[in-house]
Amino acid sequence: MSIKKAPGAERKIHDVAIAALKEELKTGKGFSSYGAIVEWLKQEHGLNIEYATVYSWVRYRLGAKLKVPRPQSHKQDEKLVSEFKKNSELFSSV
Repeated sequence: MSIKKAPGAERKIHDVAIAALKEELKTGKGFSSYGAIVEWLKQEHGLNIEYATVYSWVRYRLGAKLKVPRPQSHKQDEKLVSEFKKNSELFSSV
């Protein structure tokens, strides 16, 4: 008598796409959002993968974060911002 094992589900993202995604994340430009990664996978590799799947792969399995700075208001006064930064540096060293 042999013990049977369930085959399990196939990966939604194949190894070639994972390797390409790793390389793309290493480049300086990266991605602006996880939705952009979904679109990139669709265009480059023909994969139609859900947002949540892409998020979990990138964030937890690949250990990457999308490092895009938050947008700043165009209404900010540059002089006040630089003055604030100078003052905050003085108090952070105390």
